[in-house]
Amino acid sequence: MTNGDQSGMDGALFWRGFAIIVGFVAILNTVNVLTILQDEPDLPWIYPVVTEGSSFLAAMAVVWIAWLAFRMAPPDSRPVWRMLATHGLALAVFSALHVLGFYLIRQAAFGLLGHDYDYDLIGRYPYELRKDAIGYLTGTFIFWMMLRLRRAEARAAGGEATFDIRDGARVTRVAVGDILAVSSAGNYVEFALTDGRKPLMRSSLAAVEAELGPRGFVRTHRSWLVNVARVTELRPEKSGDYCVALGPVEAPLSRRFPEALARLRAG
Repeated sequence: MTNGDQSGMDGALFWRGFAIIVGFVAILNTVNVLTILQDEPDLPWIYPVVTEGSSFLAAMAVVWIAWLAFRMAPPDSRPVWRMLATHGLALAVFSALHVLGFYLIRQAAFGLLGHDYDYDLIGRYPYELRKDAIGYLTGTFIFWMMLRLRRAEARAAGGEATFDIRDGARVTRVAVGDILAVSSAGNYVEFALTDGRKPLMRSSLAAVEAELGPRGFVRTHRSWLVNVARVTELRPEKSGDYCVALGPVEAPLSRRFPEALARLRAG
């Protein structure tokens, strides 16, 4: 992570974002309960409390799905299709578990109260999916804003930006300027440093890109991230792709990343 703090996508960031989401959804559900009671004054208060409360509990239990998708593919990650596909799948899973969760909670709650609960689980899912899409996007936006705030705090702290390369309990702190490139290596990413070291860290390239992108790194290939300031040569290949030289390290630049080519040409 930058500036010697913990990773911008660590547990602290999750819990800060989660607290905001809990507060936001709790207020929204409370307003819904009061609105229902106002519109239907003859309705026993327990009904809207159970329905809205079950929705709240089920949603909070599956927020981690949105967080996991956010870690894998932050909104500003590339390629865009991968980011959209990741969040599309996560939304479908999030909504399915949310609906199933509040259905089971309501069945149990109303059963204890001696009332039947009739709900068309399949027929109502499209409606619930649309509502869940708004909630999912709101939660993802909150996580993203928390990450941007963390970055702003790091910049305000001043000093040379650093990045923590974590390998289990071992932490290697390096200056961001000493990172030439980052490449995918299975479930890990490999850092190419100016001193020749190539440490590994268990992470996705998208997660690292979310941290280093604002620090002058650009994705040139689905498996490569390069430090723009360290590029020494941009060499065209016959295939239409390019080879990016960063001192002793060479990285591919795919023609599928025209924005990266424009960025590197601009310097």
